[in-house]
Amino acid sequence: MARAGPGAVPGAGLGFPPQNVARVVVWEWLNEHGRWRPYTATVSHHIESVLKEDARGSVVLGQVDAQLVPYIIDLQSMHQFRQDTGTMRPVRRNFFEPSSAPGKGIVWEWEADGGAWTAYDMDVCITIQNAYEKRHPWLDLSSLGFCYLIIFGSMSQMNRQTRRRRRLRRRLDLAYPLTVGAVPRSQSWPVGAGPGRPCSCAQCLLVDCTRAASNAVLASQRRRAPPPPPDAANARAPDGTPRAPDAGARVPDSAAAAAARALRPSATFAGAALWAAPAATTTTTTTAEVPASASAGLARTPSVPDAAPAPGQNNLNRPGPQRATGASSRASIPPGVPALPVKNLNGTGPVHPALAGMTGILLCAAGLPVCLTRAPKPVLHPPPVSKSDVKPVPGVPGVCRKTKKKHLKKSKNPEDVVRRYMQKVKNPPDEDCTICMERLVTASGYEGVLRHKGVRPELVGRLGRCGHIYHLLCLVAMYSNGNKDGSLQCPTCKAIYGEKTGTQPPGKMEFHLIPHSLPGFADTQTIRIVYDIPTGIQGPEHPNPGKKFTARGFPRHCYLPNNEKGRKVLRLLITAWERRLIFTIGTSSTTGESDTVVWNEIHHKTEFGSNLTGHGYPDASYLDNVLAELTAQGVSEAPAKA
Repeated sequence: MARAGPGAVPGAGLGFPPQNVARVVVWEWLNEHGRWRPYTATVSHHIESVLKEDARGSVVLGQVDAQLVPYIIDLQSMHQFRQDTGTMRPVRRNFFEPSSAPGKGIVWEWEADGGAWTAYDMDVCITIQNAYEKRHPWLDLSSLGFCYLIIFGSMSQMNRQTRRRRRLRRRLDLAYPLTVGAVPRSQSWPVGAGPGRPCSCAQCLLVDCTRAASNAVLASQRRRAPPPPPDAANARAPDGTPRAPDAGARVPDSAAAAAARALRPSATFAGAALWAAPAATTTTTTTAEVPASASAGLARTPSVPDAAPAPGQNNLNRPGPQRATGASSRASIPPGVPALPVKNLNGTGPVHPALAGMTGILLCAAGLPVCLTRAPKPVLHPPPVSKSDVKPVPGVPGVCRKTKKKHLKKSKNPEDVVRRYMQKVKNPPDEDCTICMERLVTASGYEGVLRHKGVRPELVGRLGRCGHIYHLLCLVAMYSNGNKDGSLQCPTCKAIYGEKTGTQPPGKMEFHLIPHSLPGFADTQTIRIVYDIPTGIQGPEHPNPGKKFTARGFPRHCYLPNNEKGRKVLRLLITAWERRLIFTIGTSSTTGESDTVVWNEIHHKTEFGSNLTGHGYPDASYLDNVLAELTAQGVSEAPAKA
């Protein structure tokens, strides 16, 4: 998230704060979701101290934080570099008011599933602290792009859609450093590209090391390679007819040279091709082919050079088409050679040279032949199907379901809904109410925040089926902040009372049979589901009413096997669609985009002919898992409509 939170200095981005004004400095890095995450105050102090000594140097983060040992920041390019994986991320020097949370050393954190505490983004932290200082009972984070409610009375964070709660805490830490004045603007990567003294940053050192290692191995190979027999190609038999060259003699045609190049025992031949032509590989995952058993000894194939290389030159300096010869096809790779996956990382060009360079160093040192090839691609869609081959699903009437914009019900008083599912408890136990975290024998924590006639803050009730006990006013507050559809969900065990509905935008669901089989279901045809939701404007039940939402990747195709359990899943998915539970509007976990249509905790298989992404077949447990997810949403076989 790249918004400036309350307390941020306008226009004070990467470069410098206004002249002669004291500002708090917070160093941040950009994660894969496009959100700026703050370094700790200790790390920011360390970066500032290095910056004062050398504004063009590098910062070793492991010197102040043992968990950051692999990371180095290059101050000139303003990038964080991870040495063991080659990952590079932008960093920035952000500025805030000295009276804001970072200036006071105040950190707000939420508790993850494993019990670890994670700091909020700095703009969120400052917003929470401002509301806390003003003694607000709660804070809605929708304006910052998050569907969460901060409840200060119970020190918890609640998801407005799922009602799930997490603990949060406010702790005092070291205050972030203060600065006055200006610093030079940062420059872009790469560093040291111009003439003069080479750069000493980790990226450029890696380039030099890779080149030096591959040059050394090439020189060693040339010394060991047996010389070709003189005039082997032109030798003649005693009768004067041309004689076929002996095994091991040089064959100067291009096919033999290409095959020989593919077997060179140097890891940098194909791997280093990424250095000079990153644009050709930024969207392709590659694999390095290595021998199956290096420990048993390698039969090293002599190098057959197609041209005498210049001193100190290797495959790193050759033109792109010549370097790519060994990677263009798997046909020249010896049989029995396994694949070592080398995945390209998301990001700009500098990531790929680092990864390819490290792969080159390791495999080059072992003298292993390497050939980079394209990894298999997921099969997302079946072969084309004619309209005459598309059939209805047996036992499921119709081929389409549409949902329209929700019509708000005028009625359902929150107090009446809650009382319908609760039984009054005259003598409550002396334990916490898990909504407000106050004792059940005392008044609700929402006393003074909500006022409902007939709902006294000390009233306590028990939910009918699960038996969990809460303040009546707490449940009224929870219901009032939700979808207000007449249903209630226990915040402890997630038991659903009534018929739960969601906030899915209007759209269309189609389903039919196609004459193709899924992997693992060879004897059955396939049910194809097509979801289509257009872009639109958010309604009052959505995170940002009145704001436009996007719908990426529609229509979305999903697949089920046409067997008894697959048809059962389809019937329940139709019910979930009609209750608006399949999709919702929120923040994408893959792109970080907010106000967009996302899946709503009911998993679908979107990969037809493979399972490379984890969203395909075969998957023996998928149908059982999705049935459990539907049950958790209150969708089960008994009330489901065909």
